Amino acid sequence: MSYLEIILPFGIPPAPLAKELVRQMKTPSLATLLGYVSSEQHHDFDEFARLLPHELWITRHFNQTHAKLNSPALSHSRMHGFGMQAPAGFWFTLSPIHIHIARDHMVMTDPRRLDINEEESRALFNAAKEICEELGKTLVYGDAKIWFLRADEWASLQTASLDAAAGHNMEIWIAKGEHEVAWRKLQNEIQMLWHIHPVNQRRDELGRNTINSVWLHSGSAELQTLDCQLGLERFSDLHQQTSQRATQQTNKSDAKQRVLIENLIEPTLNSDWGTWLAHMNQLEQDWFVPVLQALQNKQFKSVQLVLSNGQSLTELCCHAPQAWKFWRKPSLETLFKLAHRSQQNA
Repeated sequence: MSYLEIILPFGIPPAPLAKELVRQMKTPSLATLLGYVSSEQHHDFDEFARLLPHELWITRHFNQTHAKLNSPALSHSRMHGFGMQAPAGFWFTLSPIHIHIARDHMVMTDPRRLDINEEESRALFNAAKEICEELGKTLVYGDAKIWFLRADEWASLQTASLDAAAGHNMEIWIAKGEHEVAWRKLQNEIQMLWHIHPVNQRRDELGRNTINSVWLHSGSAELQTLDCQLGLERFSDLHQQTSQRATQQTNKSDAKQRVLIENLIEPTLNSDWGTWLAHMNQLEQDWFVPVLQALQNKQFKSVQLVLSNGQSLTELCCHAPQAWKFWRKPSLETLFKLAHRSQQNA
């Protein structure tokens, strides 16, 4: 018998909309799971932490110094995902982004909604690479939205993750530390070159957002592996992943399976609550229905739901109840309470 942990970033709805969103949710299996909660633990976070609560949660075994002051150390992990050998040195992820001017500050648009193709990215990358090389830095291409910059002397910079910074004042979230002036110089030179680049001229003519800046984050000195499954679309996919790992486990009976479901992040960062609701209702079919059945059939000893928003995270431990606990009724009231608890602690 194993344990299952489901990490659901932004599974806690925003307090002002919580009542209406919860009312429209069609998730009876989730309601039943929440009725099975036997214990809960809450964690509150600083609103200016440089990573989101769920990002700290999934990387907490990295034992970073001042972890809440830095984005997760995942650059080597991402490079490994592209089939690159873990290189020596300190590497950052460098992400092409679009920034727009608000009333009195600059704001990063959610990079998930940045429309950039391979041809455009390669052209902008090659231009940025020349500048990096002039300054003694190595820049490596990953894909259209993920590049890697080696900067050993910048290892102490405190950077913010893309999701933590998206939609906020860039001046607050930009990299800070001893070498921040050197980083800003590189960033500014790339911005100036890209401002007149043919790729952005064409994008501007077509009314598309220009790619007008880069974001430095996720610095790492070595390969760090996440102890959770990523990118699974439905519960049935978990069995395939688990069977592939099972032969490597010496104690299969007490295995803990952890899965990160990122479906709600993009709509939340963009205040797209209709899409948030649609995704939550789809999660009912893809995850909550089969997970509930597996718990009731004792495939799992317990299921832990880890729900978060931008400033808090709650662990909910669910056990299938004994028959005499008939008074426990399915309810989504827990989500409503968590939303308002977060608001009160903000």
